[in-house]
Amino acid sequence: MPATAATKKVTTVPESVLRKRKTLEKINADRAAKAQADKLDRKKKRSVIFKRAEQYVKEYRSKERDEIRLKRAARAAGSFYVPAQPKLAFVVRIKGINKLAPKPRKILQLLRLTKINHGTFVKLNKATLQLLQWVGPYIAWGYPNLKTTRELIYKRGFAKVNKQRLPITDNSVIENSLGRFGIICIEDVIHEIFTVGPNFKQVNNFLWPFALSNPNGGFKGKKSVTFVEGGENGNREDKINALVQRMN
Repeated sequence: MPATAATKKVTTVPESVLRKRKTLEKINADRAAKAQADKLDRKKKRSVIFKRAEQYVKEYRSKERDEIRLKRAARAAGSFYVPAQPKLAFVVRIKGINKLAPKPRKILQLLRLTKINHGTFVKLNKATLQLLQWVGPYIAWGYPNLKTTRELIYKRGFAKVNKQRLPITDNSVIENSLGRFGIICIEDVIHEIFTVGPNFKQVNNFLWPFALSNPNGGFKGKKSVTFVEGGENGNREDKINALVQRMN
């Protein structure tokens, strides 16, 4: 009998499987390239953020030294140093809705103080000072320092994105909403608020009203009496920092 040659089986792969493999390889390659590009982009942004933070620290220290120098010069000349009028206020609502007239209710809504112990930053001008006078019996307000501003934003700061309250867990949350204004990190937000910069309105609206706690030890005086008379409501100037420290 003639010898029969052993026939080898040829394994064929369907064309659809080959296409799927090629597509997956392309997706993985694109994903790796994007991850590498994102990594380089994050590295560049970190460098920019660090440089901005250093610049802001120098600016704050320079301003503080100028204040001290002017005070010393005035004292040496036998006169008094009168600082510039503050441009920033922090307002805390300390009373509820009982016996609240319609006009103060509307003003509190405009200030975004819809709940007790909520606080917001306010740019001081003639119009806002009049609003604060109208709702004086229901709020405590004053002039926050840098420490208070920074601790509020770091500890109690939430972002308002698409009318939703989101925690600021990453600088990308800030950049996505405020990047078009050149604000890309939390230090930019603090600087814009504290110095009342040109984009203060946009940054302040980006921040959700601060939900504070009741002050440690409670309120010392009556809420229906002004601060200068031993109560709690009204303008307390730089003493607002001590109250916020107890509520934060």
